[in-house]
Amino acid sequence: MAKEGIPFLVASLLVAGFFFATAHPRVGAAFLIPTLFIAYFFRDPDRHPPEGEGLLLSPADGKVIGIENVGTSPTGASALKVSIFLSVFDVHINRAPVAGRIDRIDYQKGRFLIASDDDASAQNERNTFVLDTRHGRIAFSQVAGMIARRIVCWKKPADAVVQGEKVGMIRFGSRVDLYVPPAAKLDVRIGDRVKGGETIIGRVR
Repeated sequence: MAKEGIPFLVASLLVAGFFFATAHPRVGAAFLIPTLFIAYFFRDPDRHPPEGEGLLLSPADGKVIGIENVGTSPTGASALKVSIFLSVFDVHINRAPVAGRIDRIDYQKGRFLIASDDDASAQNERNTFVLDTRHGRIAFSQVAGMIARRIVCWKKPADAVVQGEKVGMIRFGSRVDLYVPPAAKLDVRIGDRVKGGETIIGRVR
């Protein structure tokens, strides 16, 4: 379980325990439902990144909702952008799609549109990692959604990351945008389900 979920879990258990202790078992039982949801939402399953040269892994669990070429990107150049939507039922841990060193992390305040909205990438609160890798610069953005209003970042600029390493999370429904070199060969298409740190998004040379 991600450590960010512990305060929520403890609070919910304390409330449930209070009602059980004061002879209100039905109310206490009702509070066990959100307790179970919190434990489920903040789950942190083991992931086993596949091995191979030039692989680009998914930075998040969810569903691919967009693939497009963009003229400008956080890398400072054109890129192929892959957007992944995370529902409240997906694992919300975010992972490095490739090994490298973090050149910078840019946090921007913004709105809280529905994360699946096309405008969410540019208008919502977001936190962007720009990585220097052996394949060039690759970036990915944690984008807050209408429900998710808390982006968590566990890294800082100049940190080295290995492929599949946990770098942060977004609480509740959200989105992650991945920016890869335009020449990358994608292995996914819109509608595909992906797993952070395991699903191969594409390949670069």
